[in-house]
Amino acid sequence: MDELIPIAGSSDLKKSSSEEILQLVTFTLGSEEYAVDILKVQEINRMKEITRVPNSPDYVEGVVNLRGKVIPVVSLRMKFGLPEKENDDQARIMIMEIVGITMGLIVDSVSEVLRIPEGIVEPPPPMATSISSEFIKGIAKLEDRLIILLDMDSLVGKESDAQLIENATKALT
Repeated sequence: MDELIPIAGSSDLKKSSSEEILQLVTFTLGSEEYAVDILKVQEINRMKEITRVPNSPDYVEGVVNLRGKVIPVVSLRMKFGLPEKENDDQARIMIMEIVGITMGLIVDSVSEVLRIPEGIVEPPPPMATSISSEFIKGIAKLEDRLIILLDMDSLVGKESDAQLIENATKALT
């Protein structure tokens, strides 16, 4: 028997009771909407003072002090090769644990928490976005929009990236 699942922006998507529900945090970078698994997100903070770290990769903005812990901060715009943009009052730092490293990710804005059936997520078509498809888990098709689901572990999954970010943090501790 099918049951109706309430979804932001959609009133007629159905799923079978065996289908898994994904809980996602959605955010924007430029004109695109992205989402990550809510379980990966520890907290979302307003922009704060970021201390630059010498000799760190371009996409590492620096580090922040979060309740006494030094956290590296990565610009997702830079990581994805998007044009730089001045951070405004909508910009946020999403604190996440990725491949065992607690880090902050700068996004243009955080939109909402969504619950969607796994069945509406499709694999990304080749050349679907301006970002590398290695970071994309899939694309969720809602009634009025498409949301790109990111694989955060592959974002810094390369051992060299993880080591660079960890070294940037240790440089100031």
